[in-house]
Amino acid sequence: MSTDTIEPATTAQPDTAGRTSTVGRVREVLAGWDSAIIAITVVVLVVASVTNPDFGSSRNFTFLVLDLAPIFLIALPMTFIIITGEIDLSVASVLGLSGAAMGWMWNNGFAIEMIIPMCILLGCVLGALNGYLVAKLGLPSLAVTIGTLALFRGLAFVLLGDQAVSNFPRAYTSWVTGTVGGTSIPNLAIPLVVVAVVFAVILQATPLGRDIYATGASDTAARFAGIDGARLKFWLYVVCGAVAALAGVLWSLRYSSARADNGSGLELAVVAAVLLGGVSIFGGKGRLAGVLAAVVLLATLQNALRLEDISNEALTIVTGVLLIVAVLLPNLLKTVRTSAQRRKLQNAS
Repeated sequence: MSTDTIEPATTAQPDTAGRTSTVGRVREVLAGWDSAIIAITVVVLVVASVTNPDFGSSRNFTFLVLDLAPIFLIALPMTFIIITGEIDLSVASVLGLSGAAMGWMWNNGFAIEMIIPMCILLGCVLGALNGYLVAKLGLPSLAVTIGTLALFRGLAFVLLGDQAVSNFPRAYTSWVTGTVGGTSIPNLAIPLVVVAVVFAVILQATPLGRDIYATGASDTAARFAGIDGARLKFWLYVVCGAVAALAGVLWSLRYSSARADNGSGLELAVVAAVLLGGVSIFGGKGRLAGVLAAVVLLATLQNALRLEDISNEALTIVTGVLLIVAVLLPNLLKTVRTSAQRRKLQNAS
């Protein structure tokens, strides 16, 4: 007779903890600020299409994408900078100085193929100046970039004055304003999507992205973890300058007009989009999905109001109100959640 003992069969138990954790993360995303902004954007798009037939036309769609392109581009690196706890208010002036430099070089016989990379290089230099003052010298980014905002815009007027340069090569201006294969999709839409995907992958799925969040959450803790926050911020400002300069080139080609005042006030819309998209002004929090949805929301509101012949002053008011809401509402919701949790603990005790 065998003396072997038979072990009871073990039934594989489902990984309820892992499943619960996954469900919790999904619920958190669906209930998050990003999803709310995306939902609001969809509602505004639908309402605008229903109330104004011109809004849904293919021609207007092209204009809408062209209008949001500069804000869309600059909001990408601006998101990174604000997540680190800093800000760059000089981006519109970098755009303007890039356009002015483009016009000056074109008037002085430079080839357009040389002008575009030189403008982007100029943006890198301007961004490096911001980065050096903020990251290396430790000066407050708000004060520094307000100063460089005025400096860069002044240099733009030194280069061009009140002159407008408008005789750029038709091949370039036509491509910027043209569409893909006779459709209503602007040529610019494809590179915009590609660049957005690259920035999103970097922020959400790479060690660099984790370093950006860690630096914004606590610069001191990040330093103890071996993260060189100053170096990181410096290069983010360089990238932001380069992207803002590229936006200046596209702006000049889109309107076929390089002027020193191109993009004036655009920094307000960029910052409003980033904060409205759920990025914390204090750093350490935010996703690009919400920011890009907020860019579309702002562009949609402005486009719809223009179709209703609303003045530019009213558009500025709308942007300002949304900026206040973007700062106030997340803090208000946080206060409400904290109070609710406190009451729950008191009731439990």
